[in-house]
Amino acid sequence: MAVLGVDGWRGRWAGALLDGRTVRLMALDDVPAVLAVPDVELIAIDMPIGLSETGARACDVAARRLMGPLGSSIFPAPVRAVLATDDYAEARRISRACTDPPRAPSAQAFQLVKGIRALDDALGDPPTDRVVEVHPELAFRALSDDVRDRKGSARGTVQRLRALRAIMDVEEALAGAPAGVPVIDALDACAAAWSAARLARDEGECVGDGAVDGRGRPMRICW
Repeated sequence: MAVLGVDGWRGRWAGALLDGRTVRLMALDDVPAVLAVPDVELIAIDMPIGLSETGARACDVAARRLMGPLGSSIFPAPVRAVLATDDYAEARRISRACTDPPRAPSAQAFQLVKGIRALDDALGDPPTDRVVEVHPELAFRALSDDVRDRKGSARGTVQRLRALRAIMDVEEALAGAPAGVPVIDALDACAAAWSAARLARDEGECVGDGAVDGRGRPMRICW
């Protein structure tokens, strides 16, 4: 059965449906559309799922450490209370009140809040093991030691393309991608799909301290 890798894309979602070496890129309008893709064994999504109430997640700290010089690509997830607002100044105030020592989300992390909220609402209760949080950069790190430059750069793009070429027909997928899907998001979705396939075979890896959040969702990042 196929697996689905998903990456956030300008208020929508880029999906990569992987079955063996065959991968098909998709443009998905919202989280319900992601969850409704048929005949999918596991969904791996590049978006925080388990959220701390009081501070940094152990999985974010561990993932940044693993990534070394590229660790800045992993933004610490906001605390759950921040999901209550779409105002950045208010989010910073809420976060500082909840954390010790006081910590506010970066502007980049705050840009994820709408996506995190949409995913959190759609997953509902109780939590499901069918949807797993991943990070594409951890997947690329595992795929090839040659992925050393930042994504979006010419060298970084080629490095990631070569890493994916070894395990899926990525050029064919890019050639048939929906109009407008950026190559960065397409490659990240493909890396997430590879992670989903590994996890479905019980071959994946995760970082985190085993903690779950107030909704019972695991605070972990897998690949």
